[in-house]
Amino acid sequence: MMGGHFYHRRVRTAVAVFGSMFNDLHVLRTDSNGKVLSQVKVPLSYAPKRSFIERLEEMSNGEEAERRVALKLPRMSFEITSITYDATRQLPKVNSFSSVSAGDNARTRKVYVGVPYNISFSLSVYAKSQDDALQVVEQIFPYFAPQYSLTVKPFADEPSIKEDVPVVLTGVDFQDDFEGPIEQRRTIVYTLTFDMKVNFYGPESSGPVIREVNTNLNIVTPDGSSGFLENVRVTPDPIDVSPDDDFGFNLEINDNDFTSEQ
Repeated sequence: MMGGHFYHRRVRTAVAVFGSMFNDLHVLRTDSNGKVLSQVKVPLSYAPKRSFIERLEEMSNGEEAERRVALKLPRMSFEITSITYDATRQLPKVNSFSSVSAGDNARTRKVYVGVPYNISFSLSVYAKSQDDALQVVEQIFPYFAPQYSLTVKPFADEPSIKEDVPVVLTGVDFQDDFEGPIEQRRTIVYTLTFDMKVNFYGPESSGPVIREVNTNLNIVTPDGSSGFLENVRVTPDPIDVSPDDDFGFNLEINDNDFTSEQ
């Protein structure tokens, strides 16, 4: 069943486009009069939430904080939490789509309909204050109602093929476990979960562009014998036309009695 290498980088693309949605968020620092003092870009990295929490817990210890450089907050991290099959989006497996390359060596490329999976992501927002955390999440919520669609190119070497990929906000969780003395470092964590609806495609098939159809038609007589009736040949006009150009056809019909061309 399996054999022959193919790799469409669907998971790598999913990670890249998911991160691109959140890599330009900022928080503003203001004085008591509301005057903006500074604008801070919120760093984003692909990393497990657990590793950030452990690092922040270590830095809440005064002695540890002296020996290590503290993580600057606010910041964000995201990770893939699961990949699951989505039967509700499965189309008939016989469906396919194709593309045609241009040039003298034009070829057709065909791939069957993708298999739908949901890639689940977790996006964590870490902040020292509620205001910083809320500034970040409130820049995200308005775009998800609860879905936001991205346009991606499923095949890196075929930029003309595009598809819409929905990203659904499925949940929001809040964590503030601060119970220590005032001098202890406080960390507020918002965790947003998403499902990205991705299609995984199998291997492609390809072949040359058909520029001629040549068919022999035979006839069966009442006594059961068969014989040649005519030959039909169809070619594009002009013969070297590109698949995306406007063109006509030459039709030739040949038999023993006559030859006609249209």
